[in-house]
Amino acid sequence: MGKGGALSEGVIKKILLSYAYVAIWIFLSFTVIVYNKFILDKKMYNWPFPISLTMIHMSFCSTLAFLLIKVFKFVEPVSMSRETYLRSVVPIGALYSLSLWLSNSAYIYLSVSFIQMLKALMPVAVYSIGVLFKKEGFKTDTMVNMLSISFGVAVAAYGEARFDVWGVILQLGAVAFEATRLVMIQILLTSKGITLNPITSLYYVAPCCLGFLFIPWIFVEFPVLRDTSSFHFDFFIFGTNSFCAFALNLAVFLLVGKTSALTMNVAGVVKDWLLIAFSWSVIKDTVTPVNLFGYGIAFLGVAYYNHAKLQALKAKEGQRKVPQPDEESGQLLEEREGDDGAGAGAGAGAGAGAARKDESQN
Repeated sequence: MGKGGALSEGVIKKILLSYAYVAIWIFLSFTVIVYNKFILDKKMYNWPFPISLTMIHMSFCSTLAFLLIKVFKFVEPVSMSRETYLRSVVPIGALYSLSLWLSNSAYIYLSVSFIQMLKALMPVAVYSIGVLFKKEGFKTDTMVNMLSISFGVAVAAYGEARFDVWGVILQLGAVAFEATRLVMIQILLTSKGITLNPITSLYYVAPCCLGFLFIPWIFVEFPVLRDTSSFHFDFFIFGTNSFCAFALNLAVFLLVGKTSALTMNVAGVVKDWLLIAFSWSVIKDTVTPVNLFGYGIAFLGVAYYNHAKLQALKAKEGQRKVPQPDEESGQLLEEREGDDGAGAGAGAGAGAGAARKDESQN
């Protein structure tokens, strides 16, 4: 076979592998979100303890990350002083614990489909907080686009059959804390040249997150669990749930490292629509035409925002003689990773690490 044939085979193989990475990420992300909903929902497994569930995730991920780094030497730890840890990692861990606590709590009150619609506000939150911290420049056209996304989500909320004010407050709070965490990653870690892949992220951030969650757990959930004599820890349910959460971190790193941040964003849109369809057809959540119309508006706004970011990236690359870090692509990833991380309880700081991995590939 000639050189052209070999090249064709290589291209086909690369395409098939890209589809495989996308499929693995969608499957794991989908699984973690639905699994968390199953555990927390009172009509399903009926274990409405979001702090405890998040602590189980963090304990599992911390232990596994420690073994992979310290025992099996699978990944090299990042050199970090105590001062850097306290000033950079601890604030990120605090924000992450709040984000996971609130996002997992929202599953008790809201449907999977409606939560996915509310998560469309993540680019709005990241952009707004970025402007506030002067990491983003204010642009009128971008703000108009953000308002269109917000309007679409508002319409979807108006048409929600199982609208719960407390659940919406929890999810919006989770989006706000997660967006702040992503901006803080840029300010406190990325700007200092510290890059963390998913395993090292969990190694440093998960124990910190666990410590912050322990404080509210003592006062909010521990007394209830202590008095619930009928509860027995199900190692299969919580073990497989935690393993899926950890595997999702690796899938994020694999997907972005082998393809691109843009691929992950496109795959994320497919995942969102699949979750909405699953929520409606299998879980039997009510999805109204107004829901879909509002989410459609928000979806178009997010798609336009991603397109504008990609065009700006291409314009910058065209003007550069020396390749520079792919900042726009990294931000696209962080907004998608924030969407995933808030709902799935996985990926402590993976956005920054995976974005840097993506830069090395370009």
